[in-house]
Amino acid sequence: MIEAGMLALLVVITLGGIWFWMSRRHHRALPMDDMEGHEFERFCAGVLEEHGFLEVEVTRGSGDYGVDILAEKDGVTYAIQCKRYTGPVGVAAVQQAYAGRDYYDKMVGAVLTNQYFTAPAVEAAKKLKILLWDRGYLEEMIGEGSGIPD
Repeated sequence: MIEAGMLALLVVITLGGIWFWMSRRHHRALPMDDMEGHEFERFCAGVLEEHGFLEVEVTRGSGDYGVDILAEKDGVTYAIQCKRYTGPVGVAAVQQAYAGRDYYDKMVGAVLTNQYFTAPAVEAAKKLKILLWDRGYLEEMIGEGSGIPD
């Protein structure tokens, strides 16, 4: 007979394995995952242009006041912070987009990433009115005619 502790351990291991398999299945590697920071920013600028954003400008890197891309679409101006990470994006990126939006006097601030956001980042974005464009959103944009394989 299996003891309760051993049974609980087996259940945890099994569930952990299922979770790992499911998370890997839904998070397939994309070319953007291997890009360095500035390359990712230029990649994102191209995706935005393909989706109707105008006057897309990649800022100069250091001293960019928390914004990597400035753009406009349908009369709305955007200040966008790009984050190419290997894990969840936290509050600091939201704060950077917030500061950059005001510094560049843009209407909307956003964070665009190849990952997902932490719960505190989501809460901060709601409070500061910053758009969060995560991996799923970026994958949708890429899949809509950018010429980049799915």
